[in-house]
Amino acid sequence: MSWSDPIADMLTRIRNGQAAGHEIVEMPASNLKAAIAKVLKDEGYVEDFEVEGDVKKVLRIALKYNAEGKPVIRGLRRESAPGLRRFCGWKQIPRVLGGLGVAVISTSGGVMSGLEARRRKLGGEIVCTVW
Repeated sequence: MSWSDPIADMLTRIRNGQAAGHEIVEMPASNLKAAIAKVLKDEGYVEDFEVEGDVKKVLRIALKYNAEGKPVIRGLRRESAPGLRRFCGWKQIPRVLGGLGVAVISTSGGVMSGLEARRRKLGGEIVCTVW
């Protein structure tokens, strides 16, 4: 596990799981990872997710594939890293692939998609982009 950037580790596990054709990927859980997984589920990029365990919580994400067996997520990129945080106001939230992708934003109102943050007029940290 990547101790310096657990979010990048989460995105890499999803990427690798889809490349290998896995149905479920597991990783150590945190509140931020669960919130990112909720945004991915709400936007239709993953089937479902669940957090299990009492002491050592595990986040399980069920990956989603289209009818031809290709992954729904075509790309994931970590935008804000621990060494270089990337913040933006609500007017500067990036549109991923002209609106076909999603930017995941951590705002004062919680973790949400870029579209929802723009609608609520909330800026924040750009966690990652998905397309």
